Amino acid sequence: MAKKILITGGAGFIGSHVVRLFVAKYPDYQIFNLDKLTYAGNLANLTDIEDAPNYTFVKGDITDAAFLDQLFQEQNFDGVIHLAAESHVDRSITDPMAFVMTNVVGTVNLLNAAKNSWQSDFSGKRFYHVSTDEVYGSLHNPEDFFVETTPYDPQSPYSASKAASDHFVRAYGNTYKLPVVLSNCSNNYGPNHFPEKLIPLMIHNIQTNKPLPVYGKGENVRDWLYVIDHARAIDTIYHNGKNGDTYNIGGFNEWKNIDLVNLLCSIMDRKLGRPEGTSAQLITYVTDRAGHDLRYAIDASKLMNELGWKPSLQFEEGLEKTVDWFLANQDWLENVTSGAYQKYYDSMYENR
Repeated sequence: MAKKILITGGAGFIGSHVVRLFVAKYPDYQIFNLDKLTYAGNLANLTDIEDAPNYTFVKGDITDAAFLDQLFQEQNFDGVIHLAAESHVDRSITDPMAFVMTNVVGTVNLLNAAKNSWQSDFSGKRFYHVSTDEVYGSLHNPEDFFVETTPYDPQSPYSASKAASDHFVRAYGNTYKLPVVLSNCSNNYGPNHFPEKLIPLMIHNIQTNKPLPVYGKGENVRDWLYVIDHARAIDTIYHNGKNGDTYNIGGFNEWKNIDLVNLLCSIMDRKLGRPEGTSAQLITYVTDRAGHDLRYAIDASKLMNELGWKPSLQFEEGLEKTVDWFLANQDWLENVTSGAYQKYYDSMYENR
């Protein structure tokens, strides 16, 4: 019998790349994509595999425990890869309760649904929780890196909600012996990235000659990973990770925000045939985000040494691919920025 894998948040940025990888790589699996189709969920991310025989989309909300229990009883999933989350820090500052509901309550609902469905028969089962490096807080020593044993120190409502969900996943592993595995990843970039995040926002604003807002002085440092490399890491951890373990995923690729924006300006000037330095004139420094962490940097040595994963792209190459994708997919970008994609898919799917 084919394995049934439930991927939550599979219409989102990272989730869509994970769904595509699993559908293509494992034709003997049945892949179920569960997504609420909020503003960040877009089935246009998956048009190339939507008719695949081993792919099923389910519209639903992980905060609805009764819905999840019914879905798990109907399908008897062998595994869960949980990516569904509210993820934008700025939105968490203005509406923290939405992050509590989806990221904390939704995760506990999924854990309960899996526990109740599997009924202590955990042979061949796995619950994989995908999290963020932001749970660790901020690094102040330039020599330090986040490792799997770094104490949690979340500084925003978003990272606090993800930290809470991580703790619940580990608690279910400890208390109920649920076969869980976790990963904490650095910032992702690549195709299909929703244009509220730094890189796609800058690409879109450069194209349309809008200001390029940079928080503070642009000194904040982030570790960037190409999204397809993250999907490959999730595949590796799901199949080969050790139950109860955590794996950090990162690109060993730190950039100050202002340096990254300047690099994007240079690439875009070249791609758009503009004189060098044209786009950089759009950079506008804005009031820093409340509680803005200074630096994130992941040490992914455990994942590399124990499971053999490594990033496939250098940042400059990945950034070129990302810019090329956005320039070649103007319809996608226009539908996202206008909100037209939501109206289209809302008319296609009804909540269960």
